Amino acid sequence: MDANSKAKPRILIVDDVPVNCRLLLESLKGEYRIDIATSGEQALMMVVDNPPDLILLDIMMPRMDGYQVCERLKQDNSAQEIPIIFLTAKNSKEDEAKGFEWGVVDYISKPFYIPVVKARIKTHLEQKRRCDLLNRLASIDALTGIPNRRHFTDVFEVEWRRAIRGGSSMSVMLVDVDYFKQYNDTYGHSAGDECLKRIARSLQVSLNRPGDCAARIGGEEFAILLPETDALGAAMLAERIRSGIEGLRIPHEGSARFEVVTVSAGVATTTPNDNTERSTLLNAADEMLYQAKEKGRNQVLGREL
Repeated sequence: MDANSKAKPRILIVDDVPVNCRLLLESLKGEYRIDIATSGEQALMMVVDNPPDLILLDIMMPRMDGYQVCERLKQDNSAQEIPIIFLTAKNSKEDEAKGFEWGVVDYISKPFYIPVVKARIKTHLEQKRRCDLLNRLASIDALTGIPNRRHFTDVFEVEWRRAIRGGSSMSVMLVDVDYFKQYNDTYGHSAGDECLKRIARSLQVSLNRPGDCAARIGGEEFAILLPETDALGAAMLAERIRSGIEGLRIPHEGSARFEVVTVSAGVATTTPNDNTERSTLLNAADEMLYQAKEKGRNQVLGREL
């Protein structure tokens, strides 16, 4: 796939009538990446695996109709912001009202008039682009420029469910700056801000995979989400992060034990399933962080659940 293709918005067409799918595919494939689902069940699986930018959803389908698909999508935090346009041969006001109650953004009547289809798709994709930009800005920590707690929580939920489906392990790391209050007391809050910025950059440099996520979740506390990462891999990365921050050689005359700024880290690893809670993994990482602090700081402790 070339760069231009990757930049095109992705549209999922959901319709059990092949001729409708072919018509829309031929009309839209030059401007968009197109996926096709011929049932509501297939559509739900495709949205989970590869969320589209917009969904064209037929109302009348066997087994699971468009209303049911829409309801399921709007209950899913990772999919509820995807704009849905109903494709329908119905034209009653009651049917329209029902769809808008479930959160669809528009209706396109059959038989299709392609210029109208294209115009409505363009309008709603532009609205989504603006909303996505605002959401990205709301998900960034203003001081360090890395993701904030909100973004971390959202990504954690998505990756947790993906790990359940795939039966894969995942790890969480909590990183806390040692004696940071004393750093601020010694050098001032402006210097403290610069220290946190350097630590945030060091965290990001240490991550090798696009799926890994480092976020600032508190004053001097950071969290790192590591999908498909076992306990050994997480422990090795945590030590690389710890030593990398120590290697910045940021002077810390206020530290009770060290000449430079250091961090402590707690790591927890599990293979999620339907019977485990997300909080279990986070609580375990937090307990490991607490123990690392208690045992002298500037170290990594981990636990596998």
